[in-house]
Amino acid sequence: MDESKYDRAIPFHCPTCAGTHFSSDDSSEDDAAFVTCASCGRVMTRAELREANSENIEEHVQEIGKQVTKDVADELRKMLKNTFKNSKNITIK
Repeated sequence: MDESKYDRAIPFHCPTCAGTHFSSDDSSEDDAAFVTCASCGRVMTRAELREANSENIEEHVQEIGKQVTKDVADELRKMLKNTFKNSKNITIK
């Protein structure tokens, strides 16, 4: 199973102007670091930005979960078919 297809870059949107470009003086991934919206100039912490985009993040997580579930089921079905492909008594649909 190719795990790289589950990697996603989720664009964050500014809660004020819906812009997607942000700048930060701090290069660390610290939640207390401040980011500035390039469109409207709003300043907020990374934690506040993540909280404002929590609905978008949750949608992506659910989408990935559904895709993983489907892919695992397909992979298991394929493995079972290969295991019992020469059996005359067991058939897998």
